[in-house]
Amino acid sequence: MNLFPVVLAGGTVGAGVALFVRELLQPHPALAAALQRTGPASLSMSVPELDREEVWGRWLLAHLEHLPGVRIPAKNLALLGQGPGQFMLKKISLAALGLLCPVLASVPWIIAGVGLPFYVPAAAGLAIAALLFITPDLAVRDQAKRAREEFAHALSAYLDLVALKRAADAGPAQALEKAAAVGRGWPFLYLQGALRRARLEKIPPYQALSELADEYELPVLMDVADIMRGSATDGAAVYKALRARTAALNTELLANQAAEANAASEQMTAPGALLAVLVMLLMAFPAVIRMLTV
Repeated sequence: MNLFPVVLAGGTVGAGVALFVRELLQPHPALAAALQRTGPASLSMSVPELDREEVWGRWLLAHLEHLPGVRIPAKNLALLGQGPGQFMLKKISLAALGLLCPVLASVPWIIAGVGLPFYVPAAAGLAIAALLFITPDLAVRDQAKRAREEFAHALSAYLDLVALKRAADAGPAQALEKAAAVGRGWPFLYLQGALRRARLEKIPPYQALSELADEYELPVLMDVADIMRGSATDGAAVYKALRARTAALNTELLANQAAEANAASEQMTAPGALLAVLVMLLMAFPAVIRMLTV
């Protein structure tokens, strides 16, 4: 018997499972966008060269963007440092793999002489393709949510630093820039890039922070920009407002973590109950068999 179709079908199914698991992982946001914003190359007007995957993905996006169900989460992708072309190419690749998996999986059955109706692998392929097509959307949404939570944690420390700099009689722009220069994580790189752009373009720092918050949907950063708008008139009031916002943000973050912990504990209830039922069935199985065989 020729085992090549069987090996090909198994390899294809394994590749599909590997891609599916890869989409469910939670990687950290890419730092390429932040480094481009903070590096010397950000001052030039040259357009960065796109890689091959991005070019192919943008070609697909230009031809498929009008179809129903095709939606590009632009702000989430920008926050994660991913291009829309790669996102679209990933969606189409996973959908195509979902169409092929049932067909290739039915090859061993055909070789074994078991006939399957045509509509069975076709329907299964359409269902798997639809599921895999929306998998990147769900993965990007979850990754962006976690990235915004990480940004909120970093912003809590940033607010404390800004308040301390402001209490030391530092100017508004100076306090924001010195506080942002302390951190080395990707949220601080984004803040450094926005404040550096504000200094070069001669715009108020709070305006740059507002644009950054709107670009990546960061409502917490918008609150900081609103507070710093009043920094030019009353430094003491701004200091109190910053400390109050820091305390409120810390309370909110702790409440969210407690809610996530409670949700995780509730999710473990069902597996624990199922395990207890299985143990009871295993303990009662010999007695039940003995009663039925007597």
